Amino acid sequence: MNASSEHCNISDWLRLEATAKVSVYVIACSFATLITVAVIAVVSRDVRLRKESRHILLCHHLLCISSYCGLGVVFQGMRASLANSPLLLCWLVFGAQLSVGEGILLTLALMAVNSYLTICWPLKSPSFVDSAKYKILAGAWATVTLKNVCLFLVEGADPTPAAILGSVPLCPVILNGTAARVTGILSLSLLLSVILVSYCLIYREGKRAGHFNRSNIKARRTVLIHLVQISLHVMPTLIFIGLGKKCGVFFFALNLMLFGVFAFAQCFNPLVYGLQSRALKSKLCPWLCAMV
Repeated sequence: MNASSEHCNISDWLRLEATAKVSVYVIACSFATLITVAVIAVVSRDVRLRKESRHILLCHHLLCISSYCGLGVVFQGMRASLANSPLLLCWLVFGAQLSVGEGILLTLALMAVNSYLTICWPLKSPSFVDSAKYKILAGAWATVTLKNVCLFLVEGADPTPAAILGSVPLCPVILNGTAARVTGILSLSLLLSVILVSYCLIYREGKRAGHFNRSNIKARRTVLIHLVQISLHVMPTLIFIGLGKKCGVFFFALNLMLFGVFAFAQCFNPLVYGLQSRALKSKLCPWLCAMV
């Protein structure tokens, strides 16, 4: 089926796509929620871990992942089941999912900056980070929320109040226009730039101090794993935003492949970032064994 040569029924493709995505979201949500509960329980019960900014950021990061997957189950479930949900409800659920989805990369950027300050400014950074970490988090979340609310108001201004409150069989998405896609790409590019610059500065400092010599394989491998993990977050999202929604077997398969790569990255985020801390790893493993 090709949209250029045959009649394209986008609703059928969206429902088929939603049915496939629900299954993936359920698995990812279950795994992410399990890890999130364990990490937050461990950090909240240990005063030393709770004082470290990297663990606070990790908890926020895992909350974003589990919330994103959970809201994905709800939104794609409404689409797959043709639940005739109110249009406003569809927009609110999708908007919330989009916001916490941005929070995933946002917290990764803050974690990269925190690592840079800790490594490159070990004497000055602890006092600054400890005093400003909650203000920085609040400001970052306020910026993301305000941006999405403004885009929501701009793109949701056309439908009448009756249409917004009315029910629709297949939940449409908002923030799918040109302005929203351009803003999304710019936002992702900015956060990615922050991450890459932070890691470049960390690598330069580590190389100067001798941490990235040939004998220190672990340090180089850690940076490489983090960069690969971040690319699995960013590249599928950029391609998806750039393509938009199209119907056809090719676009359906490409969309599911990109979504699968993104979901895979979410599931392995706790292993990549959470288990890097020896103190957290030693306390987390018994928790996971007990929960499983």
